[in-house]
Amino acid sequence: MEFIAFDLETTGIQPKSDAIVEIGAVRFNGTEPGEAFSTLINPGRPIPPEASAVNGITDDMVANQPVIETVLSNLAEFCGDLPLVAHNAPFDYKFLLKAVEERRARAPQGIVLDSCALARVVFPGMINYKLGTLVNHFGFPNGTFHRAEEDSVYCGRLFAHIVQSLEKSGQPATVPALLALTRQTPMKFPQYEARPEQLGLF
Repeated sequence: MEFIAFDLETTGIQPKSDAIVEIGAVRFNGTEPGEAFSTLINPGRPIPPEASAVNGITDDMVANQPVIETVLSNLAEFCGDLPLVAHNAPFDYKFLLKAVEERRARAPQGIVLDSCALARVVFPGMINYKLGTLVNHFGFPNGTFHRAEEDSVYCGRLFAHIVQSLEKSGQPATVPALLALTRQTPMKFPQYEARPEQLGLF
């Protein structure tokens, strides 16, 4: 299966009041990561120390980085209509949805799947379903956690392992079948028509 694994780093945990500071997305075709899209983002506000303590991203690191408006179109182009996968996907989806809706921006077209919810169904009985726990349990190569591109790779490897496990047991691993397994409300970004640039009057 070809899909996009993605992850966000943010200034906090509330989509209504916090902002995205990093986006990572990695294209997978089967089990191996391929082309990546990764960028820091200037959130237009100070990054709280508690957020920096988790992801290591500081105000200095984002000071000269692009704002979210300039990133969304490039992300949409990279993702196209491929299925999207994130770990604890509702969190990332809500942040990205807010950014897309506020700006009526281009967005990825594929449906969003949750590797955490799928892991709970396919691998019951784990001590917890944090991404780091699962990556270590299955022996995937790993290093830094809580940076967007690295976490996207871990998420993608986990999702590929889920797909392989289902197929080996004779169960379907199509997008509709995976959605049915988690019984989650489907997550998909709105698609706004491209607006022509307005010409200034002189």
